[in-house]
Amino acid sequence: MVNILIIGGTKFVGRSIAAEALERNHDVTLFNRGITNPDAFPEVPVMIGNRDNVNDLEQIARSHWDVIIDTCGYQPHSVQKAMDILRNSTGKYVFISTCSVYKDAFKATGVTEESETLKLSEGDESRLHEEGSLPVERYYGELKQLCECEVMNTFGKDALIIRPGLIVGPYDPSDRFTYWVERISRGGSTLVPDNLDCLIQFIDVRDLASWVFTMIEESLNGIWNVVGPTEPLRFGDFLTECKQTLNSHAEFVQVSDQFLLENEVQPWMELPLWIPQINSYGLDIRKVKEFGLKTRPLKETIKETYEWASSRDQELKRNAGLDKEKEKRLLNLRVNSH
Repeated sequence: MVNILIIGGTKFVGRSIAAEALERNHDVTLFNRGITNPDAFPEVPVMIGNRDNVNDLEQIARSHWDVIIDTCGYQPHSVQKAMDILRNSTGKYVFISTCSVYKDAFKATGVTEESETLKLSEGDESRLHEEGSLPVERYYGELKQLCECEVMNTFGKDALIIRPGLIVGPYDPSDRFTYWVERISRGGSTLVPDNLDCLIQFIDVRDLASWVFTMIEESLNGIWNVVGPTEPLRFGDFLTECKQTLNSHAEFVQVSDQFLLENEVQPWMELPLWIPQINSYGLDIRKVKEFGLKTRPLKETIKETYEWASSRDQELKRNAGLDKEKEKRLLNLRVNSH
């Protein structure tokens, strides 16, 4: 049994990591603000606090933890503060980062753990120093890379840095993968990009959580690209699997990158998983595969994501995906242009 502190632990990635820890009979404590899904794990002790508050961090530093898992570090000054206070409180620090730290993420193939990472411009560095933070939406990859540096500078060989690709599955607040599951389940004419041979990558959040604990239990450290599936997956095959798994009568209407861009469809957010003019997401996962990463069958992720999504308020605004009226307009444009 490992004594684990999870910073976060109730929202999506943190929630799955906490569930996996409990499944493996580890001793789990959560540290969070007590705001998001506070009843997710009623049996688990929670230390209420804010990671930006020195007194709250000192509260958790009074105990010693075999492992601290940080699921929600986005600003380097915030992570630096945690490093200053928690450096002697654990023998291992796990930081959940992102593949968006890479300069060539989603632009080139063969992006390994040694590939070049993003850096802030001098002007943005000065602004970060002066203001203490930058907008995460604009500087997500750069900020995560700086957070990694804070962890590595403090914990060195005792740091485990996880760089996932797109994380999907039940409780996903981004709605990117979920958009396709919900949209295809509704059936009818469905707008899809025509680059169906593009090799896409994502990982079920539960497979990510399982792998995190495999690495902890096997005392693995360093930096790891963690994404699936472990075998190549074409965008078109993903869409077909959604259709088959959900017994859908959706009819895919293919449109070009040019059509989508000319009609101001926003890549990745309005039409999730679509990135114009690429053939592959490009993240090299040979290292993690050699150490035994396993990903569940795609149909299982689709089915269970659909079941979770169906339990939500169907009128609740989604965070990604084409608006129904906009899709209808684009479908009409597509028909009239042929």
